[in-house]
Amino acid sequence: MRYKLLGKSGLRVSELSLGTMTFGEDWGWGASHDESRRIFEAYADAGGNFIDTANHYTEGSAETIIGESIAAERDRFVVATKYTLYIRQGDPNASGNHRKSMVQALEGSLKRLKTDYVDLLWVHAWDFTTPVDEVMRALDDLVRAGKVLYVGVSDTPAWIVSQANTMADLRGWSRFIGLQAPYNLLERELEADLLPMARALDIGVLTWGPLSSGKLTGKHGQGKAADTKRMRQARLTDRETAIIGEVVAIAEEIGHSPSQVAINWIRQQQQRALIVPVLGARTAEQMRDNLGCLDFELSVDHLRRLDTVSRMEFGFPHDFLASDMARNLLFGGTYDLLDNHRR
Repeated sequence: MRYKLLGKSGLRVSELSLGTMTFGEDWGWGASHDESRRIFEAYADAGGNFIDTANHYTEGSAETIIGESIAAERDRFVVATKYTLYIRQGDPNASGNHRKSMVQALEGSLKRLKTDYVDLLWVHAWDFTTPVDEVMRALDDLVRAGKVLYVGVSDTPAWIVSQANTMADLRGWSRFIGLQAPYNLLERELEADLLPMARALDIGVLTWGPLSSGKLTGKHGQGKAADTKRMRQARLTDRETAIIGEVVAIAEEIGHSPSQVAINWIRQQQQRALIVPVLGARTAEQMRDNLGCLDFELSVDHLRRLDTVSRMEFGFPHDFLASDMARNLLFGGTYDLLDNHRR
């Protein structure tokens, strides 16, 4: 395990993060308490220090299990939790991005985690009702109070993240150092706006869903009935079938699992932004298999094959500005002669 500086900060986080949405059986498909502890131990034994959880995961059980797991070495771990999703149904102020939701959610998280601070607090998703300045000022107040060390944002459009960090920089508030969003070989939409923004603004990117709900394991639809329901199994598209087939073929060629191949494709996209994949698992065996991605890298040819089969069109203005016609108009035939370090 190696470590990265998370965004525009000095915080050192492991190159893989532990996702804990599977910790607890409250939703009918997660790992038991004991198995969750074994998953945590497998990750920690490999050198992992970056724990990703949320106040809403398995109705709070995930945070409770994490709190027990880190109790003996709290300061060794970078504990990140989230707020925004509902705490109580039917209460309009028990969810959302606003200050009241933020404060009560964090207080609940601190109790379940059995700690007096979290290293990173994420805005879980943008609610489109709370002013950006309210969110950023409230987060900064928590940092100044010592209950939160850093802040990040998840599942939010690029234009809002850009506005928020610009405002924070101008007013001397805590800026987002991290961004969370789904990214894998089947879902490459981040490459249109969020990843270029993160690179330009020096924001670290935690990518969730590296195996696309299990599709990229090559075993889609072969699990238990509960797994099938959770994965929302559906007929694979021709594009998905082709991508999964290429992942499985490369895995067989190099003697590694399809999961490891899929995760390493993400790990080797660092030219796009600083990326930390979030690994989730229901068993310690699955976690150990995922961690096996640390033992090798994909070759240039492997990356080319995976990029070709999974390439996406991003529409206007991205595809238009990347067209030969636009480049000729913008550069007068000199585009290929320009060494552009921002490309």
